[in-house]
Formats: sequence, structure tokens, C-alpha cells
Amino acid sequence: MNRITSRWRNTLAVALTGISMFSVAAAQAAEITVWCWDPNFNGATMEEAFSRYKANNPDDTINVVIFDKAAMEQKLQAQLASGATDGLPDIVLIEDYRAQKYLQSFTSAFEPLTSHVDYSTFAPYKVELATLNGQTYSIPFDSGVTGYFYRSDLLAEAGITPDQLNDITWDQLIEIGKAVKEKTGLPLLPIDPTGSDWMRIMLQSAGSWYFDADGNVTIKDNPVFKAAIETYQRLLAAGITTPVSGWTEYTGSFTSGKSVSTFSGVWMTATIKANADQSGKWGVAPSPRLDGVEGAGNASNLGGSSWYVLSSAPEKEKAIDFLTSVWAKDVDFYQKILVNQGALGTYLPAREGEAFKASDDFFGGEPVWQNFSTWLAEIPAVNYGIFTEEADSATVAQIPAITSGGNVDEIIAAIDAQVRQQTQ
Repeated sequence: MNRITSRWRNTLAVALTGISMFSVAAAQAAEITVWCWDPNFNGATMEEAFSRYKANNPDDTINVVIFDKAAMEQKLQAQLASGATDGLPDIVLIEDYRAQKYLQSFTSAFEPLTSHVDYSTFAPYKVELATLNGQTYSIPFDSGVTGYFYRSDLLAEAGITPDQLNDITWDQLIEIGKAVKEKTGLPLLPIDPTGSDWMRIMLQSAGSWYFDADGNVTIKDNPVFKAAIETYQRLLAAGITTPVSGWTEYTGSFTSGKSVSTFSGVWMTATIKANADQSGKWGVAPSPRLDGVEGAGNASNLGGSSWYVLSSAPEKEKAIDFLTSVWAKDVDFYQKILVNQGALGTYLPAREGEAFKASDDFFGGEPVWQNFSTWLAEIPAVNYGIFTEEADSATVAQIPAITSGGNVDEIIAAIDAQVRQQTQ
């Protein structure tokens, strides 16, 4: 009888232990909430990342909430400013140009990840963008590393070979544009006169920006800024550009053959490759560099974003574990999102993967992704500060004066004055 009672007690104990372990496991299951803005790009890459994480964390789930980008930024800004944390996500995607504005305005709202990540494995410029007072806050995501995209068949008509486009200056590109216009009748580049993309590319390629490392305005007495304005003015004066209005007209210009080329971020690759009938007719070279500027190079950036963990995140530890175990370690993951979403990550070890090394028949059999990843590692780090948008607006306001051949020093003084007034 005692043996039977003992056996039942043991059985009950085992059963209760099982229930207890199940309860603990259930209590530890987490739902990680993520905010981002593109279901086919950053949303899709996050879903892929979590599918890998879930293999070892089967009870966890993810909730990727897709917003209109501007609406998400407004919502995040409003909640952080109010101090209300209810409803905020565990992880949020932030555009690199806005990162310092968020970090400096709401430093305690974001979790520092310095002790969790080996940042030497990421592109240095991306790490710098998310660093404040010795702490780094992001898991770097995609790059906007720039390249010069060109119709190789149309340039060939003008006698221009791919070798002539490597490691060139903007002034050399202007001469190429003149030759192309003379031989083919086509403009070399489309330009949106309401955009500041060209200025951003030129400035960062020389390791400069509207602001210095401490966030001080560096426009009026900045030789790089002056060189960029002068170069921009020469490009317009050369008669090798065509004005366009808006994104559709801009991309339609070079994908239809109405213009010959463009320089842009790597993300432009997908737009160009959507024209399957042009396969083999395109090439990509490094971006031009500023002439006569010390430290100027042929690598720059336009765009890009990174993942941030909120300090108030309900699943903060789980979110950090997820991001660091996939986004900061999984080389194969970066191969897959490169192939499926065209996402060029900034995790440097991923460059050794097969997808990065593959040649692309669309671009004449060149290893396009390998080239972009090489240029990525060469992008100078700059401080975007918290007023890049205001500085852009001030620059765009002077484009009519630049286009009409106005005095460069007066143009720069006007930009400088407007930026200082808006950032007081």
C-alpha cells in the first residue's frame, strides 16, 4: 500500500513539474513589436530575420506594424515628446539622417547596445551615425552607398568605355557628358531642382556635412561646401542635364533612355532592373569625387536606416537578443535579403557570402553587389546632426541662384544665414 501511494505521489509530482515547466515556458514566450514603413523591403527583411530566430525560440512571435513613413515618424515623435510609453514598440526603424535628432532629443528613450554588439563588424560610417557620448544605440541595417549607374550601350556610341568611368572626378564626368551630348544628342543626367541629393553625395564623399562633429554649422567657411556648390553650378552650366519633376519623371528619364545615367544610392538597382529588356545594357561605376579637395574620395552615401530598441520596450531583453543573434551575426541572412529584397546590409562579414560575389548579367556580368560592398566600407563617417532637413531646405532655396550663375560666396552666405536662423 505504501509503495502504491508512493508511486502515485511520484507520478503526481512529475505531472505537476511538467505543468510548472509549461507555465514557465508560456510565461517566457514573447511577442516582439516592430515599427517600420515598407512591407516589401524593411518589413520583409524583419520577417525573414525573425523566421531564423524562431527556429531556436519557437514560442516567440513578432508583430511587424507597417506605417506610412511620415506618419510613423510623427507618431514616434509625439509619443516620445509626451513621455508616454504605452503603445510604443520594442524595435523601431529610424532613417539615418534623423538618428541624431532622436538620440539628442530623447537619449533616455533608446537603449544603448554598445555592450551587446561588436561594432567593428559594421561599416564605420553607420556606427558613427548612431553614436552619442560614447554609446552606440542601433543595429545598423541598409546602406545608401552610392554608385554611378549608366547605359553602357549609349555611352559606347559616344566612345566612352567602362574603364573611363572608374575613379573619376566630377569635372571629368562633365567632359564625358559633353562628349555624350555631342555624339548622341542625349543629356547625361536628369536633375530635380527641388532636391538636395547631389549636395549630400558630394559633401559626404569628402567627409564633410552641413555640421561638424560637434553639431556646429559648417557652411560659410567650409572649403568642401564651396567646392560642392561650384561643382553643382558647373554641372548645370555645362548643358548636360535635363530638369525633371518628381520621382516618376526622374526615374523615367534614365530608364526610358531619355537621359544616359544617374548617380544614386544602391537601392536604385531594383528600379533599373525592373526594365528586363535593358539587361546587359547597364553598368555601375563608383561615384565621382570632388576635384581639388583634400580627402575627397569616390565613395558616398544617400539614405539608409537602422534598428533601435526602446528603453521602455516590454520585451527589451528579448528584442536585443533577437537583433544581436541574427542582424549582428548571421551571414547567410544577409545573402538572402540581398537576393530577395535587394537589401544591401552594412554587416561587413556578409561580403564574403556567395550572393555578394555573384556576377549580374543585367550589369554586363559585373559583380555589382561586391563592388557596392567594397565602396560601402570606404564611405567617410560624418555627423548628420539634428538639422539636416533644415539645411537641405536652405540649400534648395538657393538652387535658382546657383542655376542662373549667381555669385557662389553670396549663395553660401545666404544658405549659412538661413541655417543658423533656423537652428537657433
